[in-house]
Amino acid sequence: MTATIIDGKEIAKKKKQEIANEVEKLKAEGIVPGLAVILVGDNQASRTYVNSKQRACKELGMHSVQIEYPESLTEEELLGKIAELNQDDTIHGILVQLPLPKAINETRVIEAISPEKDVDGFHPVNIGRMITGQDAFISCTPFGILVMLKEAGIEIAGKHAVVVGRSNIVGKPVGQLLLNENATVTYCHSRTKDLEKHTLEADIIVAAVGRAGFITERHVKPGAVVIDVGINRNEAGKLCGDVAYEEAKEKAGFITPVPGGVGPMTITMLMFNTLKSARNHLNKLQSSNS
Repeated sequence: MTATIIDGKEIAKKKKQEIANEVEKLKAEGIVPGLAVILVGDNQASRTYVNSKQRACKELGMHSVQIEYPESLTEEELLGKIAELNQDDTIHGILVQLPLPKAINETRVIEAISPEKDVDGFHPVNIGRMITGQDAFISCTPFGILVMLKEAGIEIAGKHAVVVGRSNIVGKPVGQLLLNENATVTYCHSRTKDLEKHTLEADIIVAAVGRAGFITERHVKPGAVVIDVGINRNEAGKLCGDVAYEEAKEKAGFITPVPGGVGPMTITMLMFNTLKSARNHLNKLQSSNS
């Protein structure tokens, strides 16, 4: 048995077209969805991510602002800019690219962004809303994983999902999203004993540990769904995930590749969240005028 590949590029392409159509509808009502991205310092990986977000905005007809600062920027200066953007009605999403220089407190920065413009889904208000099943901006990578599962027609309710990794950005929120969809969820991490025992019971495995090839065919129950969140370089310098893809695909029922799996969905869901924020803004304007 060879697994069915869940093609993130194709799903992202479909979702982007849907977003572009909705952007045109909003423009007809006088609102252009706007995203502001702040980059502090000259981290090349961060710059690559920021540039890809800018391209996605342009591709979908959104307004985008890229604000760059040197690494010497103070925390107070950054907080001042965020406060300014919070009040800017042409900006519906604010994203501060992480990591930030060590002199700046990331928690203070994230919490300074208005929850209504927190399109990264990192603000405690949005996390709390997500956990309690309320409407929220959901962290883009976990959100993208959920969309991929649904687009692939994979039943989540009643299934046992094992999340390997417990980061605040991916591991914890994706487990909560799966729980919200009525999966039974197990979190595994660096202190978990007998990892294979847990993963071999999983109908769905989400690998998010940041270690190349960490999940092998030994961890996979025949027919399981394997979602690979990892972005690593192997010894040959080739891009790879947290899953030993070639061997795992022979046991899995569904699997995501790296590259071309989860990655394309992250920016797509960022665009979705920005569109959603703009729609929320329009709804507020219409309510206040009625």
